[in-house]
Amino acid sequence: MKYFGKFILWIFGWKFEGFPQKEMKNCVFIEAPHTSMWDFVFGRCGLWILGVNAHFFIKREMFFFPLGFFLKALGGVPVNRKKGLNSIDIAVDKLKNNKDFSIIITPEGTRKYTENWKKGFYVIAQKANVPIYLSFLNYKKKIASSGELFFPTGDYEKDLAYIQNFYRDKEAKYPENFNMSKLYQK
Repeated sequence: MKYFGKFILWIFGWKFEGFPQKEMKNCVFIEAPHTSMWDFVFGRCGLWILGVNAHFFIKREMFFFPLGFFLKALGGVPVNRKKGLNSIDIAVDKLKNNKDFSIIITPEGTRKYTENWKKGFYVIAQKANVPIYLSFLNYKKKIASSGELFFPTGDYEKDLAYIQNFYRDKEAKYPENFNMSKLYQK
């Protein structure tokens, strides 16, 4: 899959920056900015290049034949989103009980403009005691990157300001849809 990922990025004129690190085997990857379906394609290719066993949660209703086969091959984990089941607890359990399991999360939670990032990525990393990789896509420069390794301190507002500042100069496919809650300006 490493060579397939390199090939796909090459076809679209993208470059990948980053190299495998031991923390990538068990961590939370946040993928930002997230304003297009292409974000998943380019980001997934980057993780294949790194050789990371990365997963993402998707509602179980999407796992019908033949789509389910492809979603699982891409790292999809079916989640029952009925009341009473908590995706955060499921992610924490998987990270704590599997030493080669990483999860990809888009903190914006949608490709559309949103006022605030969702806090789940941070809560998952803290509860599972794993680092966060600030992976990113920069459409202006056509770069996909594993980004920077970040360890949550427990001060969410301060940490989110740092994280969002990291993404300040990353160009989204649709920049008008990328919002960072303006916390990094504090």
